[in-house]
Amino acid sequence: MPIVWEPTLDEDGRRWRQLARELAADRFAPLAEELDREGRYPWENVAALVESGLAGLFIPRDYGGQGASFATTCAVIEAVSRGCASTGAILTAYSLGGTPLLLVGTPEQQGRYLGEMARGNAVSFALTEVGAGSDAAAITASGRRDGDGWHLTGEKIFIGNGGASRYYVVFVRTDPEAGSRGITAYMVDRDADGVTIDRYEDKMGLRGTLTSNLRLDVTVPDEARLGDVGGGLKLALRTLDAGRIGVAAQAVGIGLAALDIASVQATRRHTFGRPIIDNQGISFRLADVATELSAARMLTFDAAAAYDEGRDVGVPGAMAKLYASEAAHHAVDAAVQVFGGAGYCRPCPAERLYRDQRIVEIYEGTSEIQRLVLGRAIKRAVESATKE
Repeated sequence: MPIVWEPTLDEDGRRWRQLARELAADRFAPLAEELDREGRYPWENVAALVESGLAGLFIPRDYGGQGASFATTCAVIEAVSRGCASTGAILTAYSLGGTPLLLVGTPEQQGRYLGEMARGNAVSFALTEVGAGSDAAAITASGRRDGDGWHLTGEKIFIGNGGASRYYVVFVRTDPEAGSRGITAYMVDRDADGVTIDRYEDKMGLRGTLTSNLRLDVTVPDEARLGDVGGGLKLALRTLDAGRIGVAAQAVGIGLAALDIASVQATRRHTFGRPIIDNQGISFRLADVATELSAARMLTFDAAAAYDEGRDVGVPGAMAKLYASEAAHHAVDAAVQVFGGAGYCRPCPAERLYRDQRIVEIYEGTSEIQRLVLGRAIKRAVESATKE
């Protein structure tokens, strides 16, 4: 869609984005309807991500990855999501799971887990529990000292790529008296004794992905601890700051896919003797979608650039995630309307995109949480200016 703003990438970024676009067109998009219909995890697509280097795109070269910038990673997530939302979500989950290791992992942890990720043994982020979604500090899964290690108990839910991933960054409460400073993160192997996955969610959209629980009654060595004791919640929030930018890129990809099909259909479909795009009721709506997706892209890549430069991305990440997810909502809704009755029925791609899009307004921080983050930032800015 040439009228939508395009980010400027360096030569390396353009090369990876082009590879992602080719894979999306040739391999991922042709499978999207089948994966949705059958609810099947696309192992063949994961193999393509691994073989092409895209699975390890963000991983440093020292650990077998490509060492790409975060802006390049977002461009690839967007391109893959535009072809197949499920495959894009898997790639987004790879990035989210690897971020805690990049932030605080020891060289030994990074060498082991990031190297395995580049080879296709993914890491998933396991924070959410029943009653502790938006309120992450309310988790009840626990960890206590057990000799030289830690015994972890509890259950995590809604884990992206859960079951497909081999390893999990698990957040548990190690000091019940310390509040938000009493949470610690650990690396957990899915195949260890005392680790069980026994539920997969039957989801509205992204039906080519796996979303699972993780039951814990397992002892891990202290070497599995990720970061400082008591530093888990801070690590989780730093991870989500970056993860929200990845989800924004995912949302832009889904929105662009919707604009693609809606524009073609509006030009091709005739009513009352002319293309429906000649009606302002349709053309104005598509114009708004194109404008919103351009703005969403700008916010997303500005936030990604800030992350690459080492700046705080709490606010720009929240803005990008909020705006991009809601712009994608407007795009898929417009696509269904352009297709009319056909857009309400399978296997119309507009119907699938409508369902796939909805989660980007929920996971890694709902739109309400993004607004809460931004509202608090506004208050802090005013209070700081007043003190000056």
